Amino acid sequence: MSDMKHVLFVCTGNTCRSPMAEGLFRKAVMDRADYEVSSAGVAASKGTPPSGETTAVLKKFGTVLEDFHSRPISDAILSEATHVFAMTQGHLQALESRFPQHADKFYLTCEFADVPRKGTGLDVPDPIGMGRAAYEEVAAVLENAIPTIIAYIDQTSGKGPV
Repeated sequence: MSDMKHVLFVCTGNTCRSPMAEGLFRKAVMDRADYEVSSAGVAASKGTPPSGETTAVLKKFGTVLEDFHSRPISDAILSEATHVFAMTQGHLQALESRFPQHADKFYLTCEFADVPRKGTGLDVPDPIGMGRAAYEEVAAVLENAIPTIIAYIDQTSGKGPV
């Protein structure tokens, strides 16, 4: 069995939250040869670039998504993933309903992140149409969640950093 971990982030259109999560997660594991990361959307069209706000916020965090284009979730994409992180309960339910054969690898992005005064298992807010501040809020939520995701995966895979 391979020690490679393929983390997949899922949102609605794969142009805002999941690409931002993909970019920030890639940055967090850039020195780790045992991680791959990608994203998709439960209602995505194929080939749309990330939103301008997503690109701007990622740049602020020192990362870019080169040659990124949205893609709809599929059985083939899910088959490649070892861990799938949905942005909201609704995304999680859509995944479980459409792809029950992969349900053992589905999680909420904030499932392990303890947000002060709010708890765990929160939805990542949808920033579309809400301006730059909303995208920065999403980035802050993801920056809080990503270390807990990495810790969970490392702990449960039996392998630490490579």
